[in-house]
Amino acid sequence: MAPKNEAKNNATFTLAFAGDIRWESVLRQRLDDPKSALEPIRSELAAADLTVVNLETAITTRGEPEDKDFTFRAPPAAFEALAAAGVDVASMGNNHGVDFGPDGLSDTLAAIDDAPLAVVGIGRDAAQAFGPHVVRIKGTSVAVIGATQVNDPTSRNFPAGEGRAGVASAVDPQRLVAAVRQARRTSDVVVVYLHWGEELNQCPTSKQEDLARRLADAGADVVIGAHAHMLLGAGWLGRTYVGYGLGNFVWPNQTTTTTSTTGVLTLTMKGRRVTAARWSPAMIRSNGLPHFAGGDKAEEMRKDFAGLRSCTDLAAAPASPE
Repeated sequence: MAPKNEAKNNATFTLAFAGDIRWESVLRQRLDDPKSALEPIRSELAAADLTVVNLETAITTRGEPEDKDFTFRAPPAAFEALAAAGVDVASMGNNHGVDFGPDGLSDTLAAIDDAPLAVVGIGRDAAQAFGPHVVRIKGTSVAVIGATQVNDPTSRNFPAGEGRAGVASAVDPQRLVAAVRQARRTSDVVVVYLHWGEELNQCPTSKQEDLARRLADAGADVVIGAHAHMLLGAGWLGRTYVGYGLGNFVWPNQTTTTTSTTGVLTLTMKGRRVTAARWSPAMIRSNGLPHFAGGDKAEEMRKDFAGLRSCTDLAAAPASPE
């Protein structure tokens, strides 16, 4: 196990996470006024000290679509909309970040340069794609890394490499594990946001469980993911908090209750320790936006979310300190 920094500051702060976001169909017109595009859910996204989501789209109006069933793109206003809603970091380490080929990738990288929020998981080379966004919260340095374990056989995937632009690919996890070890040496808290798992499978795959263990051993304090289009279980792997899947979040054209169920996961941190996890449940409506539940309905949905842990390797509480 890599040496681990201990946060020198024990101040309490919060990290919030939500799942997949795209701007197709009924959501596209909301970008005509990006500052108000996500206003109905701003209070949920902006409440934490740091909020991280997965942005599953290329940022471009050019390029040719990749040869795959679904391709997503949006204008640079998508970044403005997320920032205005309280999102601090967007991961684009996913299987749709380069849906419109080299021209779309070039536009995406240019838009990131001017974006009003941090973007991880994609870059002009592997060093940038795997590089963390580091922010100091109440005296504690937090590093956020984005990556994808999804290997889409119908497209080129565009893994970033030496002198090659693309996404941070963890199909071979060696580079990601090394990035976590490096962040462990220089930051107090290390967060990894992954695109992983199997679509419409509500239990983690063996590849997910193996990668979660490797990242925990390398020093990750929080490992969060999405991709399955439905919720997966969350809990502790030793002293590392793992959320295997946060499902869709801002997502049009919902057809089932399972793929429409979503929410915001808020972790309370003290130093490196996750001291509490709160699930704020919601249902995605026909306008593509989540509507947050309250009262008895929210409590019922929280119990359902906790029940998803039963098919994982996670515990309901952290392991005791050694």
